[in-house]
Amino acid sequence: MQTPSSANSVPWLSEHENAAWRSFLALSRSMERAIDRQLQRDSELSSSEYHVLVPLSESKDGSMASRELLRHLDWERSRLSHMLSRMEKRGMVCRKPSPHDARGLIVEITDHGRQAINAAAPAHLAMVREAFVDHLSADDMHVLVAMADDVIPRLEKMNLL
Repeated sequence: MQTPSSANSVPWLSEHENAAWRSFLALSRSMERAIDRQLQRDSELSSSEYHVLVPLSESKDGSMASRELLRHLDWERSRLSHMLSRMEKRGMVCRKPSPHDARGLIVEITDHGRQAINAAAPAHLAMVREAFVDHLSADDMHVLVAMADDVIPRLEKMNLL
């Protein structure tokens, strides 16, 4: 592989490294597309709505500070704001002023939101299991978790997340 003259000092990926990197990207993108398609086919939720409802449905009281939800989702503030507005219009969540933070909001799952996530979860989890989990050994899963635990903090340290 020829390198651009301005990048001669860049350590190019070996054939094996390049194959691993491209395989990871293909897997990640393919799973995201499969999740989007499965949720569209089998539920009333988009994948983004599903991602918002999961932590709310798993919280003790069905609510979460918007800042905490933002950190959990790792989204831009404007994306979350637009998504919550759409979900409020559909009756899935409501936003309330925070009793502890004058500028903060509490996001709460509604009965309709809980019904939507409860209806969507079984088919979604079946797809995740069939397409991904059931094809991994316990060692594969351990390696995957270890990779994420190693790479994600480096991305945070590089201010890329």
